[in-house]
Amino acid sequence: MTDRIEVKGIEVLALHGVLEHEKTETQLFRIDLTVHLDLAPAGVSDDLADTVDYGRLAQLAHDLVTSESHQLIETIAHRLAGRILEDPRVDRVSVTVHKPNAPIALTYGDVAVTVDRAR
Repeated sequence: MTDRIEVKGIEVLALHGVLEHEKTETQLFRIDLTVHLDLAPAGVSDDLADTVDYGRLAQLAHDLVTSESHQLIETIAHRLAGRILEDPRVDRVSVTVHKPNAPIALTYGDVAVTVDRAR
């Protein structure tokens, strides 16, 4: 499937991490989603009901990241991918969770984890 919907850079403040201060001080996370599905029905009908609403995808990511606390961003990505795949129209999903302020004692540009899941 080559059709896809992409939502990139969803910003969320949440509590995730291994260190104690990460469990009490919110941090910025950015979420990128790539959802693979057949967009032909929506292209023909021009009806939102025939596609996956990218606004709802963004809200789902926000709600999941803020409603649960995990030590690993791998867990966040895995759970979010699973939730997106609950929609039967979705064939495959890629979820990237960025933790731009991860507690690393070196200069770096970004820390991110990407999971790819398919039906």
